[in-house]
Amino acid sequence: MMSWLAGVTALLLAAGSPATVGDLAWLAGDWVREDEGRWTEESWMPPRGGMMLGVSRSGRGENLREFEFLRIAADADGVPAYVAQPQGGAPVAFRLVRHDATSARFENVAHDYPQRIDYVRAGDTLTATISAIDGTKARSWTYERR
Repeated sequence: MMSWLAGVTALLLAAGSPATVGDLAWLAGDWVREDEGRWTEESWMPPRGGMMLGVSRSGRGENLREFEFLRIAADADGVPAYVAQPQGGAPVAFRLVRHDATSARFENVAHDYPQRIDYVRAGDTLTATISAIDGTKARSWTYERR
């Protein structure tokens, strides 16, 4: 009886464990998408010191069209947050609202667009989707591991 109770207690504690930046280590790597001369690259460093650092850039041919500095770190409440700085501008934070071993969703309902950022990994493929909070106005990028 005691071993059963200990097992149930361990499962409940594991289920209630708060997410950490380390839970998102599956995102680390260099990801690239190329299509008809257009390209998008997104790179993430593995978690270290409680943070993941990333960068994204897109262009056509040899011309850069846009870039973004990225990071994932715990916010003031300890919840991992995805912080984006498009074109190096002011940071915008999106809190992690759910994740598993190969996917994560970040949200910021107060932001104009996007309000939701989803990442899903399947082997050497990573799909990033931005959308409104209800999933409308979705745009997706599918990357392959470089």
